Amino acid sequence: MFRRLRISKLFEFMQEAAIHHTEELGAGREKTLDRGFLWVVTMQHAEIKRLPEYDEEIKLISRPGKTMHVMFPRYYSVVDSDENEIVRGSALWMLMDMNNRKMIFPEAEGISIEGSVTGNEYELPKAIKPEETDESYSLKVPYSFTDINGHLTNTKYFDIAEDITLNASENRPPKYVSVEYSGEARFGEKLDIQFRQSENEIYLFGTKDEGKKVFKLKMIY
Repeated sequence: MFRRLRISKLFEFMQEAAIHHTEELGAGREKTLDRGFLWVVTMQHAEIKRLPEYDEEIKLISRPGKTMHVMFPRYYSVVDSDENEIVRGSALWMLMDMNNRKMIFPEAEGISIEGSVTGNEYELPKAIKPEETDESYSLKVPYSFTDINGHLTNTKYFDIAEDITLNASENRPPKYVSVEYSGEARFGEKLDIQFRQSENEIYLFGTKDEGKKVFKLKMIY
């Protein structure tokens, strides 16, 4: 609406870059999806100097860090046509068994991605501390919000956050975003969201099934 990229689309682009690179590194669908293993994001965050604008040409850079037992770190950068970095972020990915919804140990399944460390990486995301909330919202996960994993796709959480709070619609783009996924909301399940908003930040906390934790999200403006 304000001719800037939405946060959800920003993370979609970064994840598409990560997926293509992962395939190039030899961990494509024949080693994962075709064997019943799903890539899922557990935490991700980004520092935003400014969001890309309509019709602007940008470059997305994505590379893996060194695997941490069951976690696959990913580092992201978005630069403009003058090579100025406008967004930098990182995420932690893992593999999940599509049948029992439990994480798998990649080494045991012959899955590996060679990572690297340059010293210029954006720090990895950390768990979001619980905060007080004073508003609530409920959502039954619709079909159009789900992805190939059968659950609410991780980038949709940003859309939900911006839809039920005021900053995005009042033309205040965030400078920092962070989200932590501790569970999944599958198609048709009810997601109960508690949240708090101000001009400086928003915080959301989501649960399902009588309190089972699903996510925490924070944006700073």
